[in-house]
Amino acid sequence: MPHADYSHFTKNGVQTKAAAYQQLYESLTSLVEDQRNWVCNLANAASLLWHLYHSLPSDISSGGSAVNWAGFYVLDPSAPEKQLILGPFMGKVACQTITLGKGVCGTAAVGRDGSGKAETLLVKDVEAFPGHIACDGDSRSEIVVPMRANEKVVGVIDIDCAELNGFDEEDQRGLEAIADLLGRSCDW
Repeated sequence: MPHADYSHFTKNGVQTKAAAYQQLYESLTSLVEDQRNWVCNLANAASLLWHLYHSLPSDISSGGSAVNWAGFYVLDPSAPEKQLILGPFMGKVACQTITLGKGVCGTAAVGRDGSGKAETLLVKDVEAFPGHIACDGDSRSEIVVPMRANEKVVGVIDIDCAELNGFDEEDQRGLEAIADLLGRSCDW
């Protein structure tokens, strides 16, 4: 199968969001099988996520084609305790660095209480999130999922939507599985 075929989500008769995330997981598993470079793997993952959201019918996907950014922020190797740096993504130009503990991405990386206990943040209205960083003024909702390798946070998956309530618990489960796969499959 050509690599580009991994991006066809509706072609295979996907009927549910869970099935779409499962297809994405299986495609990404195949792509990372012989590749441990995190840049390469996150670039393919960003593309898969983008195509997933833009190919699902609106009756299956909460935010669907309204997803306006899909990508990653990783711990900055020059300042690993202080900030995240922009990684591979699809969408408009984005913030290049995010201080840990700031905005949705920085908060997810260290936890709401700043204890260092990273957590998924499903934000139904970004305007209601204290300290939200508006890289794209069109974003209305966001989900951020920490990626871990050897028990340490190495980065986050960040997905933005131009609609309120663009994501739900099904998105959270699907993205947490992807984050786990990427954490295990890359040399960080």
